[in-house]
Amino acid sequence: MHKQTQAFFAGACGLILALLSNLALAQAESFVDQASAKGIAEIETAKMALDKSQAEDIRTFAQRMIDDHTQSNQKLAKLAQEKNLEMSDQATLMDMAKAMILKLRDGEDFNAAYANNQVVAHEQTIELYREYVQNAENPDLVTFAETMLPKLEEHLQMAKALQAKYAEQQ
Repeated sequence: MHKQTQAFFAGACGLILALLSNLALAQAESFVDQASAKGIAEIETAKMALDKSQAEDIRTFAQRMIDDHTQSNQKLAKLAQEKNLEMSDQATLMDMAKAMILKLRDGEDFNAAYANNQVVAHEQTIELYREYVQNAENPDLVTFAETMLPKLEEHLQMAKALQAKYAEQQ
């Protein structure tokens, strides 16, 4: 090969590696933002449940969501900081979360609406985490996602039990 051709291929390979690195970084930062916003939405809807529901099982579940998702978001923020990943500010994350927060329709039973919301929210969050585990390149975030998946799946099962219970009561 000519030196010019070798230089061209070396430059092209370097450019491709840089693009892949930037893509992996953007993917990691997107996951951090989406996972954080979903966690904030869980916390905010749980606070709403504590305020609006008198049902002990709903209140217990809501407190667990606050505790678990607060802890998860703290771990995720610490990991993002350690890996120098840019994370959206709290206001931006809250705006993202607001789109996910429980909306009640007139006449809808709060407990049933909250349980339904939690099933959908946890299904979406589990899908986000599984997709990241399967397709991502940041080993630390993959480990975080893999570690969190069993807890999220447990939350989903708990939410489905509440959904079944409160659907029967309507």
